[in-house]
Amino acid sequence: MELTRRRRLQLLVHHGLFVVLVIAATALAAYLAREYRVEHDLTSSHRNTVSAATLDVLKQLDGPVNVTAYAMARDARGEQLHRRIEEFMMPYQRAKPDILLTLVDPREQPKAAAEAGVRGPVELVVEFKRRSERLTEFNEQAFANVLMRLARGSERLVMWLDGHGERKLNGGANHDLGEFGRLLESKGFRLGGLNLALAQEVPANAVVLVIASPQVDLLPVEVQKIRAYLKAGGNLLWLIDPEPLRGLAPVAEMLGLVLTPGMVTDPDAARLNASPTLAVAAVYGRHAVTEGFNLITVFPQARQIGTIDSDEWRIRPLIEVAPRGCVKTGKPEGNCDPRRDIAGPITVATAFERMVGDLQQRVVVVGNGSFLSNTFLGNGGNRALGVNLVNWLAGDDNLITIQPRSSADNSIDIDQPTLYFIAFSFLIALPLAFMITGVVIWWRRRRI
Repeated sequence: MELTRRRRLQLLVHHGLFVVLVIAATALAAYLAREYRVEHDLTSSHRNTVSAATLDVLKQLDGPVNVTAYAMARDARGEQLHRRIEEFMMPYQRAKPDILLTLVDPREQPKAAAEAGVRGPVELVVEFKRRSERLTEFNEQAFANVLMRLARGSERLVMWLDGHGERKLNGGANHDLGEFGRLLESKGFRLGGLNLALAQEVPANAVVLVIASPQVDLLPVEVQKIRAYLKAGGNLLWLIDPEPLRGLAPVAEMLGLVLTPGMVTDPDAARLNASPTLAVAAVYGRHAVTEGFNLITVFPQARQIGTIDSDEWRIRPLIEVAPRGCVKTGKPEGNCDPRRDIAGPITVATAFERMVGDLQQRVVVVGNGSFLSNTFLGNGGNRALGVNLVNWLAGDDNLITIQPRSSADNSIDIDQPTLYFIAFSFLIALPLAFMITGVVIWWRRRRI
């Protein structure tokens, strides 16, 4: 069929309009992609999305954050380290545009790396308001810890009572709190042990004193020093297990504590295939420590923390456990006896507040020390709850948050022969197979 001149002109106009529309659509898409960014994180751990906890910390940094990355552009294996660092920082820069990233190759600028004191192959120096922290790990937890230390502004001293067999914040035994202590250090706290038999008083620069289940009686003079610390407005985290108070009854009297004998029994622990003496908490009081906190926490062998009404202290329960359980006054095994046992729910943690002059004093008493121990710290939300407690006691309410998630290990280790096989299959064999198939189909069609 022969095309007329008019028909050819129409086709030409149609084709021209189509090309113009394609070009216009492409230009519009490019403009929108540059001006508006829409993303969806499909990774299993959502590692490319900044968590709400980290966003809360970023909000506390009221000013630019300078990040200087000292790393070679490529490592010995050919990995593009600079690109990896840029990709790591990108989600945080989107959340806080004034995070400024500078890349420095130590091979090209050895003097700058030496002046910065860089020792490792990859090191990030994070600066905020003339304070700096160093980062050698590329995960959200590590970076959020750096940001939290910078947001804290100054170092906070947390001291734990020592010399009576207490759980130690630097101890490595299962019952100790060493892992929790290292966690606090990563958040910007400084730790120190305190033997009041030798020290004249609790140091004035301590923001929190931790008393964690002493095993021998304190001397009367030591108890007097603790009472003097509390009278002066000192903050206290007191972990009390179901055992004698070891001379600390006068401190309990100051707070108006009612410590009933016995251990919490929680039949719901059977759902976790755990002993009924493992109290599971999912109900929290309305308090800054537990605001928005929806993680399960566990308290092995806990005791009830009761209080009497006080005009001096503002008292608020923090944690309730065992709604269908009880405090057993006898053996923890067996069913609850309403005639002898105290029916649940049971309060196992309580917060105290009062004004001492111009100073706001804060105390938290928890009827359990094991929940922060090396054995149980990693269970449920125990880690996050512990950090929240210390942040609140230290007066850092703005840093109270659910802890940022740790990055999952999603790496795959592939040996060199397997890597060569995959490369040959996808780069050579598969394209060659498609090419041969295409040639065969073309040849057969040509013969028809």
